Amino acid sequence: MSKPPLMPMATALWLVENTTLTFKQIADFCRMHEVEVQGIADGEVGKGIVAYNPIMSGQLTRDEIELSSKDNNRPLKMKSNDVDIEFSEKKIKKYVPLSKRQDKPDAALWLLKQHSKLKDSQIAKLIGVTKNSVTSIRNKNYWNYNNLNAKDPVALGLFSQKELISALEKADRRIKREKKIQEKKD
Repeated sequence: MSKPPLMPMATALWLVENTTLTFKQIADFCRMHEVEVQGIADGEVGKGIVAYNPIMSGQLTRDEIELSSKDNNRPLKMKSNDVDIEFSEKKIKKYVPLSKRQDKPDAALWLLKQHSKLKDSQIAKLIGVTKNSVTSIRNKNYWNYNNLNAKDPVALGLFSQKELISALEKADRRIKREKKIQEKKD
């Protein structure tokens, strides 16, 4: 069963005033009783209510009203507004609390030690730090390098295991590509 229209009383008022539909058709569409619709037509029910145009709101089409006007037994059908919503796995930047921001250099150090095949730019993108910070940690020039402790960024909640795996797969593809190019040169 379909949903009732938005503002059924006001919609019924508009349909009574602007169409040749039967009271039964209007009552069925607006989920009201026929007597209520007849009361609207007589001016006894719904005094002071402003008519609501279901065509302008996209609930009905002019064609639908004309088809039902020609056939008294045909019920009005609500226009379906089905919209395909596409799910994208685009990463949304989320807020990182101050307490977690100090963990970012530790996470970069962990990634450099555990997954050396990742490029600095990949590490920077995963963790959310600058490429220069990652490069300085790799070269041991980071201003606070002596106080860094390698910590797993997934355990710290900086990104998911799925994101790490996809970054590692991307790095593997890059390495294979570079090897093929190197073999062609030799």
